[in-house]
Amino acid sequence: MDEQATVADAGARAGGGPTGGAGPAEVWRRRAPGLLAVAAASAVAFGLAGIVPGLNATTIAVLLGALAANLGLHRPALRAGTSYASKRLLRIGIVLLGLQLSLHQLGDLGAVGLTVVAVTVTLTFFGTQLLGRLLRIPPARSLLVATGFSICGASAVGAMKEVAGGDEEDTGTAIALVTLCGTLAIFLLPALRGPLGLDPTAFGTWVGASVHDVGQTVATASRVDGALTTAVVVKLSRVMLLAPLVAGVALARRRSAGVGAGRPAALPLFVVGFLAAIVIASTGWVPAGVLAAARTAQEILLVAALVGLGTGIHVAMLRRTGARALALGLSSWVLVGTVAYLGVLVAGA
Repeated sequence: MDEQATVADAGARAGGGPTGGAGPAEVWRRRAPGLLAVAAASAVAFGLAGIVPGLNATTIAVLLGALAANLGLHRPALRAGTSYASKRLLRIGIVLLGLQLSLHQLGDLGAVGLTVVAVTVTLTFFGTQLLGRLLRIPPARSLLVATGFSICGASAVGAMKEVAGGDEEDTGTAIALVTLCGTLAIFLLPALRGPLGLDPTAFGTWVGASVHDVGQTVATASRVDGALTTAVVVKLSRVMLLAPLVAGVALARRRSAGVGAGRPAALPLFVVGFLAAIVIASTGWVPAGVLAAARTAQEILLVAALVGLGTGIHVAMLRRTGARALALGLSSWVLVGTVAYLGVLVAGA
């Protein structure tokens, strides 16, 4: 990482953005080129998603960010803005995502559906970390991969990176793996529906419980008539577990670190905001127009954040990671798909 990027990260950690002690006008001036680039890439992502069947804006956003990084287009002048997008815009987007969720959705799933979701998330999260240890993957990287595959893809990776204690390579590797496997799921899972004997409702449950990103879930379920509604409800129920998962990891890491300097950060504030947004949405007091506007803003912010996160993916980094990380991602994908499928069979029995 070059000196300018290091200064930018130091300023961001200090809370003043990429320049630390600079005034607000100067901070935003330095962020502007990167944010404009992120906005342009986000527009391209939404445009391509509208005309290319099977692709969604979140996947395209990650790919565009990665292309910029690996083609040498992610210049030092852009890094303050892309860093801001991958951190601050991501947090705001996750908070707004909470407004799209409701405690009533848990009731709609019923006890059996909730059990399928909880067991799938739990076994995938801990099972992936166990696989990571067997493959000698760094713990922080295994944790980020486990979070992405068990909850909601790249967004979950971004949410967990604050407490994972890893570096940009760990984050980039995890995002690359969930993007790859989630994209493959869009085409592979519908082809497996017939051989696995799943009706549209059961297929929707399987997709919602196993596909990583919300956009990828919608793209996958949309290919089978009658599966989309069930898939979205199950998927959003998984997303609700993001906050408890991040909170649990944060608290466990602080407790294991003991008293004194160097303890991991406490529960991130945006996780509290995410939970508060779910509670507010559950009251039914928020007007439909406000919820619709929040949903649009959330989609735009998450796509923009994923462009920024995508710039952390480098081909050279993935080469260094090698086959072991790919094996972890594929194994985690098989694990979440298998557990979710068995859960669907048990629920339908």
